[in-house]
Amino acid sequence: MALLRVATFNLLHGMEPASGATDPDALGDAVRAIDADVIGLQEVDRGQPRTGGIDQTALVAGALGAVAWRFAPSVHGTPSEDPSWLPSTAADGSATVGPTYGIGLVSRLPVRWFRIAAVPLLIGAIGLLCLVLVPGIGVSVNGNQNWINFGGPFRIQPSEAAKLALVIWSADVLSRKQKLLSQWRHLLVPILPVTVILLTLVMLGNDLGTDVILMAIAAALLFVVGAPTRLFAVLGTIAISGVVFLSISAPHRLDRFTSWLHPSADTLGTGYQAIQGRFALGSGGWWGLGLGAGREKWGWLPEAHTDFIFAVIGEELGLIGTLAVLILFALVVYAGIRIALRSDDLFIRLAAGGATAWITVQALINIGAVLGLLPIAGVPLPLVSYGGSALLPTLVALGMLLAFARCEPGARAALAARGPGPVRRLVARVRHRSA
Repeated sequence: MALLRVATFNLLHGMEPASGATDPDALGDAVRAIDADVIGLQEVDRGQPRTGGIDQTALVAGALGAVAWRFAPSVHGTPSEDPSWLPSTAADGSATVGPTYGIGLVSRLPVRWFRIAAVPLLIGAIGLLCLVLVPGIGVSVNGNQNWINFGGPFRIQPSEAAKLALVIWSADVLSRKQKLLSQWRHLLVPILPVTVILLTLVMLGNDLGTDVILMAIAAALLFVVGAPTRLFAVLGTIAISGVVFLSISAPHRLDRFTSWLHPSADTLGTGYQAIQGRFALGSGGWWGLGLGAGREKWGWLPEAHTDFIFAVIGEELGLIGTLAVLILFALVVYAGIRIALRSDDLFIRLAAGGATAWITVQALINIGAVLGLLPIAGVPLPLVSYGGSALLPTLVALGMLLAFARCEPGARAALAARGPGPVRRLVARVRHRSA
């Protein structure tokens, strides 16, 4: 962990990993500042509650993503010929500062604030999804019209915000109707109609991968709330049939499906990305070729910094690096499930279960596509892939899980025993000096 914090310090200050010695005092101050500002529950003694290290896990994943971004983008020319070939240092910094301060700020919000924000979040997500379909506002990228362009390099993907909105709004509605959930009408309405609206708006932009994640979120919420098995059988059959139909009804999605079954049938066409991704993983071996030494990113592997960042990590950090990514996601899953199981509040259980299912399914779809276990769906790897539209909602979801963890039995006592945080101590010191 300390080594990764050192790497984070280097990235934030624009230094390469092999840039030589660093001032020990400055480095120590930076590491202590990062540690102090990561807001999470720390155990006071053995037996006190812990969050599973969501904040530390996100920081490590963000640092790993920043390192991968710095060396992973597909390169087609020199920096002087194409200065956009390498993400900026500011983007690197967002990968490390974002998890630290973003999660910390959200984790301090009271639970009721998430419930208050549920309806505005849903309305905003639906409104943005509608704007995507407006000509001149919505932007098509790789065949999917799921972006809004605000000019220059600033673009957002509303479907990412829709995942967070569905989690929080559905958890709020179901918890309010807790005593009526034994009736199918109250269990499915309005959750099912709103989910269908979101699925339809996203599908109008040809984004089937995000639709699968939204369906997984809805299924997880129904599972946590205790929906009967026969309901899952009916809805599952409909969902699988719909995914299969949509996969074969559009030529580009059918090409993805057939290239998944037979990638070597068209190695220079539909199977090109999958084959290059496997080349990257295979050439990494146990320990990888080293940071910056990967070859596939040099114009061979499409979307090396987003959808196939896992392949670049495998090539440059080897099997050990890919296993480290899997372990980080396993820690997040464990912490999310633990928070959901320990809470007596139905809203917390539902929101924690939905957020955990969202991150888990999205990671599995992305990694499964890179490994050739699933068709390529075009979804980013949470916390690791380049792009703020996917990173920001994920950070809010993790911060929400930390806020829920603060409500665990014994958590308030642990926080009180820890004393005031660094920000409060600094404010008190300034006030004392001014007085």
